[in-house]
This record gives sequence, C-alpha cells and structure tokens, in this order.
Amino acid sequence: MDSQGDSLKPTPVVRAAAFSVHIFTAFGAAIALLAMLEAVREHWAAMFGWLGVALIIDAIDGPIARLLDVKTVQPNWSGDVLDLVVDFVTYVFVPAYAIVASGMLLPVAAPLLGIAIIVTSALYFADLRMKADDNHFRGFPALWNAAAFYLFLLHWPPLSSTLLVAALVVLTFVPFHVLHPVRVVRLRWLTMSLVVLWGLLGFYALEMDFRAGTAVTIALCAIALWIAFSDALIRLVRSFG
Repeated sequence: MDSQGDSLKPTPVVRAAAFSVHIFTAFGAAIALLAMLEAVREHWAAMFGWLGVALIIDAIDGPIARLLDVKTVQPNWSGDVLDLVVDFVTYVFVPAYAIVASGMLLPVAAPLLGIAIIVTSALYFADLRMKADDNHFRGFPALWNAAAFYLFLLHWPPLSSTLLVAALVVLTFVPFHVLHPVRVVRLRWLTMSLVVLWGLLGFYALEMDFRAGTAVTIALCAIALWIAFSDALIRLVRSFG
C-alpha cells in the first residue's frame, strides 16, 4: 500500500516545475519594483512599460498553473494569495503613487485620494464577493494601472482628473458588473480581440510618450468603455427583447 501511495506522489521534477510557476508569479512583484524606480524618476512611459510586463505575467501564470496542477502538486503554497499580493503592488500601489506624484490631481486632494485608493483597493481585494458567478467583477475592480494610464493619455485638467479618481474610488463599492477579459465566456472572442488591439495601441501610445493622436485615443477609450459597461448594455438590450 505504501509503495502504491509513493508511486502516486509527484516526482521532484514535477514539484520543481510546479514551484517554478510560483516563482514566475512572484517576479511580478520584482517587476513592480522596477516600475516604481521609473516612477520615482518620473519616467512615466517606462513605468507603464514595466507594469505591462507584469500584466503579461499575470495573464499567463494562471493557465500555466492549471496546466501543471500546481494547487495539487504544491499544496503548501497558495497561488491565490501570492497572486493577490503581486496584483496589489502592480495594479494598485505603483499606479497610486504615479497618480499622486504626477501632478495630475489638485494638490490638496492628491494625497487624500492616494490614501483612498490604497485603502479601498485593499478592502476590495479582501472582499469574497469581488467576482460574480459569471466571473464579472463587482464594482470598479481596482484597475488603477489602467486608470492611471488613461489619466496620462487624456491629460485632463486637474479638477476633472480629481473628480474621475474620486468617482472610481466610490464605484469600487457599487455593485455593477465589469467584464473580466479572460474568464467571462460570453463574447470572449470579441473581448480577446479587443484586448489584443488595446495592447498594440497602448504600446504605441507609450512609444509616443502618450502623444498617440486622436484616432488611437478614441479607440483606446472605446475599448475601456466596452470592458466597463458591456454587461450593463447587453442586459439592457435583453430587457427590451
């Protein structure tokens, strides 16, 4: 019986491969440090470039982990907790610093909104209801890396940017549904196509130091609106049908 049980245990090679996925995920936090160093130097495009690398890591580590059955092979290490830790620094902390330190907000409001971003996002990450049954996010899903990107892209007056950030802080706890680009099955082909297009246009915008032109800016904003409000739009159309 013992020999049969031993034969079912994963081999050292399999265990090492599974643990390497956790190391790969943890590198997202290291990438966040590089992004923070660029932010401190006010090299904003470079900062977003590193955050983009972290986003790629976050997009592919989950499928790799499921392929290698990491949860079963390495049960003492929580990929979910590790992912939340890395996501907090890449999606929230570094972008929050950029939003506060870039001078885009009203000076009086900037530190207060920075604190609000950090606190509300921490609460959001701890909310077990952050995802609906159909894998949509509930409320603004603390995508402050995306919010910061659009603030730099649009470069609104400080009052407008301040009001937008304040609104997103409030919307964190408003139970509307925001599309998860990867896990929502409905119209996934369209969503993934738009995500790829967004990535290409976003890279171009960074290469142009956010002087991307009207057409690219409109396209990037349209994709953001689809991610944020497509569920509400589809539900509205179905209600009339």
